[in-house]
Amino acid sequence: MAVFAFSVSPLGAGESVADSVAEAVRIVRDSGLPNRTTAMFTEIEGEWDEVMPVVRRATEAVGAGGHRVSLVLKADIRPGYTGQLDAKVARVEERLGGSAAGPDVVAPDDDEAATGHA
Repeated sequence: MAVFAFSVSPLGAGESVADSVAEAVRIVRDSGLPNRTTAMFTEIEGEWDEVMPVVRRATEAVGAGGHRVSLVLKADIRPGYTGQLDAKVARVEERLGGSAAGPDVVAPDDDEAATGHA
């Protein structure tokens, strides 16, 4: 299982890219995979073979107007772990003394904290 963060936008499409980005986010949300959109990235969690076709469709949708497309992709590939989209944030919030992720997040194991990765 892995968490992927990606940003996709058209180049040369003018000052606002909101319409193109909204279409990409719609594709991610329609995938049914766990996801979250922030100001800079869309995060999606799943197996490599599940996520990459979604990223490809989102990228193709952004480029549908014939625009050049910029894609930035980052991945945290961690076999055997699920629910990391929220759990990674929860581990940091726990150390800060708060909980921004909500009540459904399972507390991390001690060995997870020792890896140096949230």
